Amino acid sequence: MDKCLKNDKLTLFCHTLCLNLLQDCPNTVTAMKQILPIITLTTLAAAASAQSTAAAPVLDYNRIGLSYATNNAKDFTLSGSALLGSTNFLLAGSTNIGGSSSVAGVHNGADSVSLGYVFKNVVVGIDATLAIGSNESYGLNLRRELGYNFEGAVGYTREHDGVGSHLNAWNVELAYNFTKNYQLAVSYTNESVASSNSTTSVTLRYNF
Repeated sequence: MDKCLKNDKLTLFCHTLCLNLLQDCPNTVTAMKQILPIITLTTLAAAASAQSTAAAPVLDYNRIGLSYATNNAKDFTLSGSALLGSTNFLLAGSTNIGGSSSVAGVHNGADSVSLGYVFKNVVVGIDATLAIGSNESYGLNLRRELGYNFEGAVGYTREHDGVGSHLNAWNVELAYNFTKNYQLAVSYTNESVASSNSTTSVTLRYNF
């Protein structure tokens, strides 16, 4: 009974009921048989209440990652992001390593940087990030914990291609946190300018 929550009305009721049973019943064994079910129900109720009021899982935004894309460029991308101090402003950047010069817009050393703001737990545990960046880009990304160390993300980015057109890209990602600091993700991106170009990427991330 000492583990009961002191300020809980249900717990206070159970304290009173248990004391009354001990006083009214001359047989200690019989009294305990009556009290034990009450203690069990109280424990289950408290556990259910704690679970229902638990805070949504916190997604990590301070991380670096190395990605490999399966498009025609077969390029690697080094990326990173970090929240600025205790704010929700998110600074992110990336650079291509390798890549085929025959693929438009993809070459060694292609860099990008962006500044966004993370709206945490907007609805049903979803974090929404609005960002603006280099190459006149802006985007929206939605992330959510899925349970069992999985998380999912959906994003949209619009970017100027430097020749008078805009690149629209949709991204879907499924990630697994196999430790507190390491994450493996698989993402699918569909880009469109004059024609569609889809890419599947595998990313290893480190949360710091």
